[in-house]
Amino acid sequence: MDRIYKGSLLRKVLRVNRKLFFLLFLLAALTIGGHSQAVQTPQSQAERPTSTPYSGDLSIFEYPDRAKKLQIDRVMDLLGIKAGKNVADIGAGSGWFTVRASKRVGPTGAVLAEDINPLAIEFIGKRVKKEDLANVRTVLGRPDDPMLPPGSVDAVLLLKVYHEIAHPVDFMKKLRPALREDGRVGIIDKNGNGANHGLDHDVVEKEMGEAGFRLSATYDFTKADGQDYFMIFVAK
Repeated sequence: MDRIYKGSLLRKVLRVNRKLFFLLFLLAALTIGGHSQAVQTPQSQAERPTSTPYSGDLSIFEYPDRAKKLQIDRVMDLLGIKAGKNVADIGAGSGWFTVRASKRVGPTGAVLAEDINPLAIEFIGKRVKKEDLANVRTVLGRPDDPMLPPGSVDAVLLLKVYHEIAHPVDFMKKLRPALREDGRVGIIDKNGNGANHGLDHDVVEKEMGEAGFRLSATYDFTKADGQDYFMIFVAK
């Protein structure tokens, strides 16, 4: 009897051990599969190339015929920038466009000069004081957020800076609430692969669509070199 009992007990122990082994094997397989998926996810979500933001001598943006080449007055007309309007200069750099927008909107309007480079913000701040531009305020942005207040602007211009934005969709999603009703976003850039200080306009349109904007108009008069383009977007 004792031998039969021991044999029965051994079979029960073996059955339990087999079940335990199977559960441990299944848990290990799921864990390995989870790690494999986690490794693959960042690759599948890899962002496109971007150019390194300019951090050199800001005076290079001040060449004499830049306004003529870019037809900046026509650009401001198309963006609806006029007296009393609020404008954001994204990636303002030396404040070249900030100064022109400031004069266009006058004392009843305002210009927000945004940049992620603290040295650019400092440069513009000094320029604002020197040129007595009372309607300009500087904003230190982040790579994924322009840090503009909600409902603060009627028009936005990104002048040769979109290809430098490290997180374009997130950045533009966070810019969207800053637009007032019928607000417009202008992007002047040139065709390229993202890493060569340019980005193809169809990629810009796709990313802006993901961020909640639709293309309103496209022009090719800026610089007239066959590579530059001017696109205007509005919120969907």
